[in-house]
Amino acid sequence: MGSKAKGRTVLEVGADGVALITIINPPVNSLSFDVLFGLKESYEEALRREDVKAIVVTGAKGKFSGGFDITAFGGLQGGQKAEPKPGYISVEVITNTVEGARKPSVAAIDGLALGGGLEVAMACHARISTPTAQLGLPELQLGLIPGFGGTQRLPRLVGISKALEMMLTSKPVKGEEAHDLGLVDAIVSPDDLVSTARLWALDILERRRPWVASLHKTDKLEPLGEAREILKFARAQVRKQAPNLKHPLVCIDVVEEGIASGGRAGLWKEAQEFQGLLRADTCKSLVHIFFAQRGTSKVPGVTDRGLVPRRVTKVAVIGGGLMGSGITTALILSNYPVILKEVNEKFLQAGIGRVKANLQNRVKKGKMTEEKFEKTLSLLKGALDYESFRDVDIVIEAVIEKVSLKQQIFADLEKYCPQHCILASNTSTIDLNLIGEKTKSHDRIIGAHFFSPAHVMPLLEIVRTNQTSPQVIVDLLEVGKKIKKTPVVVGNCTGFAVNRTFFPYAQAGLLLIERGADVYQIDRAITKFGMPMGPFRLADLVGFGVAIATGMQYIEKFPERTYKSMLIPMMQEDGRAGETTKRGFYVYDDKRKANPDPELKKYIEKSRSISGLSIDPKLVNLPEKDIVEMIFFPVVNEACRVYAEGIAVKAADLDIASVMGMGFPPYRGGIMFWADLLGSKYIYSRLEQWSNIYGEFFKPCAYLAERAAQGAPLSSPLKQSKSRL
Repeated sequence: MGSKAKGRTVLEVGADGVALITIINPPVNSLSFDVLFGLKESYEEALRREDVKAIVVTGAKGKFSGGFDITAFGGLQGGQKAEPKPGYISVEVITNTVEGARKPSVAAIDGLALGGGLEVAMACHARISTPTAQLGLPELQLGLIPGFGGTQRLPRLVGISKALEMMLTSKPVKGEEAHDLGLVDAIVSPDDLVSTARLWALDILERRRPWVASLHKTDKLEPLGEAREILKFARAQVRKQAPNLKHPLVCIDVVEEGIASGGRAGLWKEAQEFQGLLRADTCKSLVHIFFAQRGTSKVPGVTDRGLVPRRVTKVAVIGGGLMGSGITTALILSNYPVILKEVNEKFLQAGIGRVKANLQNRVKKGKMTEEKFEKTLSLLKGALDYESFRDVDIVIEAVIEKVSLKQQIFADLEKYCPQHCILASNTSTIDLNLIGEKTKSHDRIIGAHFFSPAHVMPLLEIVRTNQTSPQVIVDLLEVGKKIKKTPVVVGNCTGFAVNRTFFPYAQAGLLLIERGADVYQIDRAITKFGMPMGPFRLADLVGFGVAIATGMQYIEKFPERTYKSMLIPMMQEDGRAGETTKRGFYVYDDKRKANPDPELKKYIEKSRSISGLSIDPKLVNLPEKDIVEMIFFPVVNEACRVYAEGIAVKAADLDIASVMGMGFPPYRGGIMFWADLLGSKYIYSRLEQWSNIYGEFFKPCAYLAERAAQGAPLSSPLKQSKSRL
């Protein structure tokens, strides 16, 4: 959010005697320390000058301020940056200088007033906003609480319940709603914003309008007993929804302190708690994810060549199944005209029906109007042959995972599509060189691997071969951005980055249960850790057919380190295939609710005897910590291989892939970041110990061994990039 150039504030005094202080720090006028100190100096000058009667604070180029400069966090957390003493900005600058000024000030808000930006505005004596400006306190998304008085002033302006909702959900409100809530005093058009604010400030001076210090306002606060009930309810909600997170509870405590002991006491508690949270792992993890997500579209040797993305005006999707219809939905939602091709009319109508259902779901949830629904659907055309492919710019193939079928499709595409057309496959595991074997167009073949459901899941794995041209990658990155996906560019191998990194996830679970661990205990421990579901519930959701097919790919490719179990094939043979058959590791009722299945025991016993194993007493009642480590350390081990082989360019890309592709908890920073919090030495020693007892599956790879020997982080940059990209 920050920029390399120094941020500043500028003061201009008009003939009306109003000083206009403008925050300048492109692109979003973030509050770096330079800006905050500049704000204090500008205020002091305005207060000194006799020609200044009142003050208006605004932001340059239609944006008030996007909040505190997040780029400064790294320096503060590591202690490299000297910071003002705790509470200095909040008490000295915002409260004593801005709010305590003996000349009235008005905030003129357009564009964004988020985080610290809104906190500065709330310290002014009135706020004027445009109808579409966004106002909010999203600090909790970064593992923090508002640190410049937001926990104290917001409840006093909008009431306790609404203030908690805005902070705990990090959701901003638009200017119109902010006005209804009492957060802003008037709504005007952008053209009249500053002139209205100037008049308002003079009206305050003349006592024609109220001069309000938000910190001392109490009319919106409920009596203490009632307030405590609201806070108690909020705490219960947080414990239920985010049991692993401490900072939302801290936020509620700080709000309570201000209500019970007054605004000033609340400010000091806020400052003290903010310091502790800033240095905690949760904040470090979430700030890391914030920057890692923005860094995935920077690919060395590709995006630094000055290539401009070509225009994509028409897209074709082959296959209208679950994936094809989801991809089509994502494309038409972002205004791309799409041709959906199927093999016969029945399949085509079913595919179009799925797209319709996806859109209707949005209408039902109030995310889309009927009119927009019709307009969006009109971008979709069906086809049964390749005739209409003669002017498409990109084709995404999304048929079943069958090599010969995909090879035939790509050979046909080469004949019908224009020379510039990008030929993409949504395969999740098959080597792209194999798919394009029967073509001559290797430079325009690329993987566009979406995750299911494709119109909902945020990740897009862009898979390049040794021959994919940089231009094609740049084009697909642009399409990814337009359809609101986070694209991660990876190299070509079995399973690519996400699925390959996570293949040991389910296999580790199978190894443990065949040696006596409990299926449901494992799933519970893994969901408690923060995953959306444990490995066995996930296997049920994906379906055993898919689990077996992908499992075979890894057994063939990495025979020495895959765990081979007959449990899933045996269950499938018996008519259990997961959620679709209502029986897998769990039994399912009509509402898809999963319940433990007492019959599962007999399958596990049978598969244990086939593998020639016996129960290991040490694994029967594993502590949660050990379950988490035995499931995830093999995943870390594989992530290290993916990184060392150059399949992923940056370790941070694997973090984003794990969070957005597999649901790894973002507040743990992603798979590599989390591993580094535990330390390479520790992970190595645990894996080494287990591999001596349970075999090759746990054997630490060379890269992990080398990093552990040096005591080095797993995610530090590779010396020479052996990139396979």
